[in-house]
Amino acid sequence: MTHRSPRILQYGRMPLPALDHELAAQFDVTVLSEQPDRAGFLAAHGADFECVVTSAAMGLPGDVVRALPRLRFVSSFGVGFDALDQAALLECGARVGYTPGVLDDCVADMAFALLLDAARSLSAADRFVRRGDWSRQRFGVHTRASGKRLGIFGMGRIGAAVARRAAGFDMQVAYHNRRPVEGSPHQYLPSLMELARWADFLVITAAGGDSTRHLVNAEVLDALGPQGFLVNVARGSVVDEAALAAALQQQRIAGAGLDVFEDEPHPLPALLALDNVVLAPHIASGTQETRRAMADLVLQNLHSCLATGAPVQEVPWSAAAARQAHSA
Repeated sequence: MTHRSPRILQYGRMPLPALDHELAAQFDVTVLSEQPDRAGFLAAHGADFECVVTSAAMGLPGDVVRALPRLRFVSSFGVGFDALDQAALLECGARVGYTPGVLDDCVADMAFALLLDAARSLSAADRFVRRGDWSRQRFGVHTRASGKRLGIFGMGRIGAAVARRAAGFDMQVAYHNRRPVEGSPHQYLPSLMELARWADFLVITAAGGDSTRHLVNAEVLDALGPQGFLVNVARGSVVDEAALAAALQQQRIAGAGLDVFEDEPHPLPALLALDNVVLAPHIASGTQETRRAMADLVLQNLHSCLATGAPVQEVPWSAAAARQAHSA
């Protein structure tokens, strides 16, 4: 008797191509995005799948969840889970694994890369040299990062990694969360507005989703002020992008470094014309080392759920629902 590999529905191609090959080698995989008639395929075969693999960028919409009546587990490549339909997944009782921890350092590195680029105008300097402007004029002077005040909105794993890097730049660190972090050595400020008013650099590492949507708005940017810089390596939805573009255009803040946007892969056109903002295509975790570690955790979560019913790393609301179900 031959052993039949578990059937896996892969929502789309993964950010690391090697993971596509490894999933196909270990499981009986169907890639939903490659079906000519996605809705028709789900109607005919949705009941065949108990497990879905997706990514934080792709997410998993409610219509797909509801088309999988036997769904019991989702393994997501990434640390964000705002694009996963939480209500639909909780309703069907699926356990949801993700890949926290392994990308913290690279995301924090990227936050500092954007911070330094925005402060010292490195990308603008590169364009200046390539255009041949150096032979005709001076580039000018810009802003020192060392010794400044760094405000972190979202003192989780990534926020803490950003704070550790700030120590190497002799920066003062303060943060804002919904509540103070027990044991944190850094100053807690009770509102985002107060943090922005205090900071020279405001770094966003907070979770996305409805609860944080547009919390960084025109008023917060005005509190950051004309000498202040904004860095976002979290989710584009946290920032009111139109308000940010206006603040940059009017020089109500000094500059920004953005790895994420509200409508990816389409940054607001107004941002593209500005020299005081550094734009990156959502690549904070995009190193070979980190993407490999994330892929490994996707597979570990998948194997763990199939073997034990629970992932190695589970999104908080999924873990809370599982605990509640177990205690009932």
